[in-house]
Amino acid sequence: MTELLIPAGRVRLAGDVTAPAGAAGTVLFAHGSGSSRLSPRNQFVAAALRQRNLATVLVDLLTDEEERVDVVTAELRFDVELLAARLIDILDWLGTGAAGAGGGGPVGLFGASTGAAAALLAAAGRPDAVRAVVSRGGRPDLAGGALPAVTAPTLLLVGGLDTQVLELNERAAAVLGGPVEVRVVPGAGHLFEESGALEAVAADAGSWFIEHLR
Repeated sequence: MTELLIPAGRVRLAGDVTAPAGAAGTVLFAHGSGSSRLSPRNQFVAAALRQRNLATVLVDLLTDEEERVDVVTAELRFDVELLAARLIDILDWLGTGAAGAGGGGPVGLFGASTGAAAALLAAAGRPDAVRAVVSRGGRPDLAGGALPAVTAPTLLLVGGLDTQVLELNERAAAVLGGPVEVRVVPGAGHLFEESGALEAVAADAGSWFIEHLR
């Protein structure tokens, strides 16, 4: 793992890049509200993806100063346009082939909760750069009118017990502009804390990325 400060507009964001030798592609993670690149759930999925020969990039989408403000106001964690703009900056950085900028090759996005909306907005903004998207318990509705512009194959993973979010994902699937699949993880809630739930997410995400990043 390489720890980096990744340029994103006027700021630099802390990121962890791990690239297996000869990686088949790179997956950039977008964490959910109130979380960070150290999210144990995203870390679990990232480790599973690396076992499948994919590089992973986990980044804090807010600076330390912004995090301190957000702890009090909770206003930035829901600013999906800001988060998407930073994901786009990171995608552009990955595209430069800068030293330590991942394993090269095609790029996919993995978004959780509100991070999924930011990932979909970024996919709409960089259709040539994003080859696949996976959402875990995501809020694609927050991407609003950008959904028809998302042409990358998109997998929407939702817990079977997370009924409200499942409905939001089904509505989003109807308007997404590319191939899409809604897949329910039986017995799982919004955070996928139940036994075997994250393992199912990691397996499905890995298969989706391997299929579409080739």
